Amino acid sequence: MKILKFIFSRFTFMILMVILQLFILFAISHWFFGAAGWIQEVLQVLSVLIILYIIKNSKHLSSDMLWIVLIMIAPIPGAALYLFVIAEIFISKTFRALVAETSMARKYYEQDPAVLQEMEEKAPAVKGQFRYISKSAGFPFYRNTGFNYYPLGDDGYPVFLEEMRKAEKFIFLEYFIIEEGTMWNGMLDILEAKAKEGVEVRVMYDDLGSFTTLSGSYAKQLEQKGIKCIPFNRINPIIGIIMNHRDHRKLMVIDGKTAFSGGVNLADEYINVKKIHGHWKDNIIRITGDAVWSYTVMFLTHWNALRHEDDDYTKYKTDAIIPGAADGYIAPYGETPFSHEITAQNIYMGILNQASDYVYIMTPYLIIDTEFINALILAAKHGVDVRLMTPGIPDKRIVWDVTRSYYRQLIEGGVKIYEYTPGFVHAKVFVSDDRIATVGTVNLDYRSLYLHFENGTYLFDSKVVKEIRDDFLQAQEQSHLMKAEEVKNGPVKEILLAILRVIAPQM
Repeated sequence: MKILKFIFSRFTFMILMVILQLFILFAISHWFFGAAGWIQEVLQVLSVLIILYIIKNSKHLSSDMLWIVLIMIAPIPGAALYLFVIAEIFISKTFRALVAETSMARKYYEQDPAVLQEMEEKAPAVKGQFRYISKSAGFPFYRNTGFNYYPLGDDGYPVFLEEMRKAEKFIFLEYFIIEEGTMWNGMLDILEAKAKEGVEVRVMYDDLGSFTTLSGSYAKQLEQKGIKCIPFNRINPIIGIIMNHRDHRKLMVIDGKTAFSGGVNLADEYINVKKIHGHWKDNIIRITGDAVWSYTVMFLTHWNALRHEDDDYTKYKTDAIIPGAADGYIAPYGETPFSHEITAQNIYMGILNQASDYVYIMTPYLIIDTEFINALILAAKHGVDVRLMTPGIPDKRIVWDVTRSYYRQLIEGGVKIYEYTPGFVHAKVFVSDDRIATVGTVNLDYRSLYLHFENGTYLFDSKVVKEIRDDFLQAQEQSHLMKAEEVKNGPVKEILLAILRVIAPQM
């Protein structure tokens, strides 16, 4: 019965359709090999022009290296595949809708100039990064009137439930993975009850991220419960570039007064109810106050790109000012592969370049380019205490091997690398100099930095920055400090890792 279910599953159908398309594409390419010589020469010239086009227009050349290598090795089929994939930009309704809605939504991000001026006066050495986030990336800073950091999903999950029960107007959720189980079912019970009370409930999950955890009809099941639902960028069997851009964001907004984010998806391993890769080290953050508006806009942007319902986002804006003194400053930010800005990487690089004492980093994956490697090593050579924490137990062995392939160069450059012995680190954290931190969904890998939709929250001069620092140091006590000699590889494995680095943007 299980075999039949697999054979007739959505997954099997998709795989077969992709194989069929590749077969047709390469059959056409093979036909060209037997065509007239001048046709082959034209196609050879076209492949060179495509490579030059990629080099000239790439936002980040390392992430496009796979295409260059593929076209160089197999010019005709490689160029044909590239054109076939890129063609979707011009025909995809999803692509056009996301670009249009993202552009329109910029008007809702408004920077209070007094807030930015205060920040620049407090930290002149960092004002360049403040200006970049606010003006170039377009995400405003707010006075931080509420930020809580929960160092484990286990700690933040009960707060999820507590805040959801308080909802009176709306609950918006946008997550990469949803899986039925203790965590999601506990939330779903509340969502159903709230929908019956008249609270507007919207749920969005990434269709690929939840491909193996939810049925193809799950969105309809939620709709029948009174919960509006969108599978983001629904998977279809036609090969195309838009299918490669996934919604990796994790956020929840309640009544415009409270927002949650962090690394945690909505599945049981994220709260250690189910242990697959040892102890799951992750985090949840809670934001209250004016900064919640930025997260509301992020959610509504994606929702309305796929199902246009809101001509005016401000109907979901709430006077969220919390009485009392502000605790520093906060800027929620988003990452989109369709923007000219590489926002998350630029924020990470800015923290490294401006640090004077330390930078502590948690990341589940480490697949980076020469620019990032040099930035980490240069910071260490400047006397900055640069520490990286990665998993001790991998979730994907090949990705873990690629991650470890960077260790030797970084360690010899002065960077300290710790592997979290009890299990898997899924947190994505930069914290520096007791003044700056960013927590969110952005891994140190090509997919998060260049291909996916992501989100993060930047903190400056908040007391919570030290809590984030202490979380790293406490996890460090359970971690193993790696030495260069521990990651020596034989010549065969070195060649394999070199090949894997070329295809790393798709890992």
